[in-house]
Amino acid sequence: MSTTETSQTDMNMRGKIIFYEERNFMGRHYECMSDCADMSSYMSRCHSCRVESGCFMVYDRPNYMGNQYFFRRGEYGDCMSMMGWRDWIRSCRMIPMHRGSYRMRIYERENFGGQMYEMMDDCDSIMDRYRMSDCMSCHVMDGHWLMYEQPHYRGRMMYMRPGEYRSFREMGYGGMRFMSMRRIMDSWY
Repeated sequence: MSTTETSQTDMNMRGKIIFYEERNFMGRHYECMSDCADMSSYMSRCHSCRVESGCFMVYDRPNYMGNQYFFRRGEYGDCMSMMGWRDWIRSCRMIPMHRGSYRMRIYERENFGGQMYEMMDDCDSIMDRYRMSDCMSCHVMDGHWLMYEQPHYRGRMMYMRPGEYRSFREMGYGGMRFMSMRRIMDSWY
């Protein structure tokens, strides 16, 4: 593999996002190639961004808290209008590329209680597929997932990486019901 190909492969594995203070890629900017827990030390606000490679979750509060939104390669000239946020992006997390199987168990109740279903592919409606009216905990065994509050991958979302999530309520998502799930595929990078 040539040096250029190696650099491009490394860039795709790492990811790169550029945040701009103003809409349409204007004003001061900040380039990010990893997680950033608090962007306030780099810029006072962020209203647009460009993802050159990789996938990122952005948050409207520092320390990966608050509302979340998923960005993959592309240009986002007016993030606030697109996301419906009144505030701006305060932190971001790079989503590592995953090659392999995807597996997640969803549970009807907290602490892995109630009905349980194991998923290995996208589910556009847990109500239609499993007759499950709520999902309050999950265990992500393989892959990275997005969970949405409405069927058909709509509404607010939450990024789930491998791990146990015993209570969405205790994580600050008590008012949300997750009704659809989607894998973050390597083809999105």
